[in-house]
Formats: sequence, C-alpha cells, structure tokens
Amino acid sequence: MKKYIAYYRVSRKEQGISGLGLSAQRSSVQKYVSGQEGIILNEYTEIETGTSKRQRVEIHKAIKQAKNENAVLIIAKLDRLARNVNFVSSLMDAGIEFLAVDMPSANNFTIHIFSALAEQEAMLISSRTKLALGELRKKGVVLGNPKNLTDDARNKGVQTIKENAINNDRNRQAQSVITSCKEKGMSYRQIAEYLNELNFKTRYGNQFMAPTVHQLYRRTLLKSA
Repeated sequence: MKKYIAYYRVSRKEQGISGLGLSAQRSSVQKYVSGQEGIILNEYTEIETGTSKRQRVEIHKAIKQAKNENAVLIIAKLDRLARNVNFVSSLMDAGIEFLAVDMPSANNFTIHIFSALAEQEAMLISSRTKLALGELRKKGVVLGNPKNLTDDARNKGVQTIKENAINNDRNRQAQSVITSCKEKGMSYRQIAEYLNELNFKTRYGNQFMAPTVHQLYRRTLLKSA
C-alpha cells in the first residue's frame, strides 16, 4: 500500500478557519489516494498568502515526514505551491516523490517550468503596471477616474484583453514545454501526446494535435528571432 503525506495551503486566514477551499483540496486528495488504494499518513495545512515572505513551517514538516516515511508528498493543485522558483527547487532537492492531483503526469521538469513562468509573469505584470501608471501621471491624468478613459484608451484596453487571452499563462507554459521537448528530439506528435497527458488544453479548450504544436513552436521561434 502506497503511503502519502498530504499538504494543503489556503491563501487567507478566513479560509483556514471556515474550511472554504481547504475542504475541496482535502476531498480531491482523499479521492485520488483512495483510487490508488493508498493511505494518507498525515495532513499538513498552511494558511498564508502566495506572496508571503514568511517561512512556510508546515511544508517543511510535510517534506521531512515524507522523506522519513518514504512517502509521496501530495497536493490538490499545482497552484497551491508558492510561485517561487527557489521554493520549488528546495522541494525538488529534498529528493522525495511528489504528486499534484490535478496534473498527476507532471514531473520535476514540468513543475520547474510552471514555477519559473509564474514568477516571471508576476514580475512582468508588476513592472508593466508601474510603467503604465508612471506614464499616466506624467501626462497629468488623475488615476482611478473612469472619465479619464478616451475611446482610444478603451479600444486599447479591449485589445490588451484579447492579447492577454491569446498569450495566457497556460499557453506560455505549453510553449515552454514544447521548446524543451523539441530540444530533446521529440516529434510534434509525441509532444502533443505528452501535453495531453499533462492535461493541457489549447486556448479553445481542445486537446493538442501535432499541427497545433507545430504552430506554437514556430510562433516561439519567431518571437526569439
């Protein structure tokens, strides 16, 4: 019988108290473990925010017990991990088996990609926001007033939303996986099958096919050219 150590993380103190979010994670993990005919030896719950600089006490306890018991550290969703490369690296360095219920086929390689992209995106959003606000202030625009938005600004806002939809996080993550897989010599068909195993979907919600992978790979090459 396979042994598991469960780790749950909720983003607000209120969720930890009320069980909102936590109960869904626990239910997801328990259902998966039951389907594997495994056993959960212990459960650890962290109550914090994703950007908190405070040391995570419970995750280190969970890692330690998983290592001592030769058990699998299991979480409900990958986004329950802090979006920090160093944090994920420490998890990988612990040398324990790790599993996310929402993406059981994910391995150390793909988890590293997700965390790196999430951290980079957070920094880019912060940087772009500060630059945009700075430019508006230079022009004397009073921020926070919808009347300041011209038709042109509104149109640009709509266009930005469309561009963000096209270049969403999952799309960028898929492109990174595709690039790495191509470097390993995998064919477009093999990469499509790999992405589908990882539960990736296209931006239209469909499974990946070889032509779609080829298109994304070409787009990545054009961006880097």
